[in-house]
Amino acid sequence: VQLMESGGGLVQAGESLRLSCTASGDTSCLSTMGWHRQPPGKERELVAAMLKDGTPYVADAFEARCTISRDNVTNTVYLQIDSLKPEDTAVYYCNADDHPDAQAACIRYDYWGQGVQVTVSS
Repeated sequence: VQLMESGGGLVQAGESLRLSCTASGDTSCLSTMGWHRQPPGKERELVAAMLKDGTPYVADAFEARCTISRDNVTNTVYLQIDSLKPEDTAVYYCNADDHPDAQAACIRYDYWGQGVQVTVSS
């Protein structure tokens, strides 16, 4: 499985941004898809994730401003971030996993995209 992210860039504080990530390859075992981010000099942290059945999870720190959605036909996951702040500046990584939840014969495996830079100017 390959993950291709798009939608990053330079934005002004207060604006919104939508990141997209499309999975390609053998997606028959894909289960959870989501987003992490890594601000400069800090560790990578979970932002949001969504199960294949549409159940979302958004980390507490992002719940007020982030919305995750998913299209299982195109194997694409989206992250909408509103009211961006300079501290949202980070590399945002898409991740997905193969999991037996998708099909019993599937083996657990994590995939990561290369990341997209989001820079928020004040």
